[in-house]
Amino acid sequence: MDWPLSVALAQSVPELPTGTDWSYEVKLDGHRMIMWRTGDGVRLQARSGRDVTAAWGDLALAGHHLPAGTVLDGEAVITTEDGRISFEAAQARAASSPTRAHRLAAQRPAHYIAFDALQLPSGDVRPRPYSERRAALLNLLAELPANTPIQAVSATTDRDTALTWYTTLHHEQGVEGIVAKRATSPYRAGRTGGWQKVRHAETVDADVIGYTGPQTRPRTLAIRLPNGRTALTQTLSAPLAAQIAQVLVAAGPAEQGRTDTDETYTRVPSGLGVVEVLAGTTRHAVVTPVRLR
Repeated sequence: MDWPLSVALAQSVPELPTGTDWSYEVKLDGHRMIMWRTGDGVRLQARSGRDVTAAWGDLALAGHHLPAGTVLDGEAVITTEDGRISFEAAQARAASSPTRAHRLAAQRPAHYIAFDALQLPSGDVRPRPYSERRAALLNLLAELPANTPIQAVSATTDRDTALTWYTTLHHEQGVEGIVAKRATSPYRAGRTGGWQKVRHAETVDADVIGYTGPQTRPRTLAIRLPNGRTALTQTLSAPLAAQIAQVLVAAGPAEQGRTDTDETYTRVPSGLGVVEVLAGTTRHAVVTPVRLR
């Protein structure tokens, strides 16, 4: 298995799928991370492929308890004193120098919530069904010390239980949503593996700060949400794209920018407009444009 590894992604859906062959996992608002236990140490990989070991030294240290040849997929999370998951704390850690990250780790240690086993000492297990990978993950983590910060994500095969988690854990613990995976599905990079996700969302106004695609036919908008998060919206509808194109053409040329998740877009002058969006209440949530205000 070669570094860096392309991660599997879930497709956003309006509601959880039904059926006896689905498993449901809580979705946490942290930093996606691949944990590599090599023969001589531990390396931590971000979703983008960057090496982030230096910023998460406490998790790298914990990873030494794993057998050599293990590769896990999961989420690095940090909780506040009241037990809620804090993306802001995880973001601060990820953006820190090694020295500051060490200091932050002493104040708020991180946890690694693993949701998939990609490789075991016996070899690559990505082609195996999710149900087998899940069982292998649980068996693997059961052998770790009791106080390890590496834990398995909560999962259930009961849809009603998953819906209860979705309803109650958002406000109590900061859970972002639910991911559904077929028991028979292999691990595939991108959104080709059939994973589905539902997230909490609300309609808010967001400042338009840019766009992707040609000026005369924009594909998505770059926006700044009320909480300061910058993100790209989902693909614009044809009528909305035509309406926005008129404004963009009048605004003239612009330079390139990047969102919080390192996606590129073309900047536009401030004050160009406000778009009403259906936006998740957490960082990774899908942002659906509704209308230009």
